[in-house]
Amino acid sequence: MVAVTTDKAEMKKDAEQRFVLYGVPWWTYVALRDALDDHAGLKMTYLRGTLELMSPSTLHEDAKKIIARLIEVWAMERDVDLRGFGGATFRREAKERGLEPDECYKLGKLDDDNVPDIAIEVIVSAGLVDKMAVYAGLGVLEVWEWRPSTGALVVHRLVGETYERRERSEVLPDLDVAQLSGFVRPGENQTQLAKAYQAVLRAR
Repeated sequence: MVAVTTDKAEMKKDAEQRFVLYGVPWWTYVALRDALDDHAGLKMTYLRGTLELMSPSTLHEDAKKIIARLIEVWAMERDVDLRGFGGATFRREAKERGLEPDECYKLGKLDDDNVPDIAIEVIVSAGLVDKMAVYAGLGVLEVWEWRPSTGALVVHRLVGETYERRERSEVLPDLDVAQLSGFVRPGENQTQLAKAYQAVLRAR
């Protein structure tokens, strides 16, 4: 039997909605995700029978797009072969885990494990499934979190089966994460923010 819960409080917050289904078999999750691939605004997180469906807010999407543009400006200016895969679905049946990052990147090409090196997560409201446990099971090296309450990107590095906070990225050690965070200002002109960050990079 599949049980469903809805976080009604979240439905009132900037249109961000979350629904959770319990007791969902792996094959049902895969079938739902594949059937709804055309619904780009619907994100799914699956962890051992628990499936969260989430419709992101405009704040969420604005922030994640700004972060992506800034990271890509840095990679372009520093001539780094950083490949973006957006919110592609990553799944691992053996671990019963799957999700779509807000943004994700790989240094060079995706290899046989088909897992990004860096995942970006914008957290406007509390999730109902432990996404860090999902990322750990997938083997993503780093998860960068951004919250509007702090306005800062926080780097988490996979150590064993859990994540530990780091001051800098080990995947992109030359990127000043704190400096980049200063340009993540949702509601402002995205192009102008990217250009301002580019100017700072070129001045060094």
